[in-house]
Amino acid sequence: MNGVLTLATAGRVLRQLSHDPRSIALMLVAPSLLVGLFAWLFSDQEGVFDQFGGPILALFPFIVMFLITSITTLRERRSGTLERLMTTPIAKADFIVGYGLAFGLMATLQAVITVTFAVWVCGLQVDGPLWQLGLVAVVDAILGTALGLLASAFARTEFQAVQFMPLIVFPQIILGGLFMPREDMPEALYQISKILPLSYAIDTINAVTDGDEGWDVFGPLLIVVAFAVGALILASLTLRRRTP
Repeated sequence: MNGVLTLATAGRVLRQLSHDPRSIALMLVAPSLLVGLFAWLFSDQEGVFDQFGGPILALFPFIVMFLITSITTLRERRSGTLERLMTTPIAKADFIVGYGLAFGLMATLQAVITVTFAVWVCGLQVDGPLWQLGLVAVVDAILGTALGLLASAFARTEFQAVQFMPLIVFPQIILGGLFMPREDMPEALYQISKILPLSYAIDTINAVTDGDEGWDVFGPLLIVVAFAVGALILASLTLRRRTP
């Protein structure tokens, strides 16, 4: 992997995004709007938003970045851009990591905006440090980016990329601990939840909102990071130059 080529790829992706205001709005504004809608829905029920607002901060950035990344990467391949890039000295790892850096930067901006909106506008109560909440939101969004890059390697059309959501995203939402504690699930489902990265993302963000410290926060967060790195490695190994 060449650092210069990786940064050049990241710069190219950011320049492309700068000409796509709808994608920028989807990444930076949509999560806050969804959090605001959720807070408004339960505004008359005291404590509900404080209970579920944290996991929602893990959920929405993850979903948005998964969709944007998988569809954008697929368009690169279908348009022949990736095939042309592969005739240059750029390697697959440069392409994948460059995309990860570009969307990681967008994920950081998204996390800052969404966490600020949730805390200062929607009134989310957080017992832990706000920077930890922001860090978890960033890692969750990067996880969505990594899984989106991986999913794009197996999709042939944008519609197929969206179809990966029921396979990759929805089971994690259902079994991640958002609707009920994972320990209270049937044993088989609890064991399945242990291999889903969003479960640990929700565990981490719950630990931050509850004011926990140390390994209770950073233990599951490191597992999420490991899943994201693993997905990026698999994406670089399975990346095809062009969709047949």
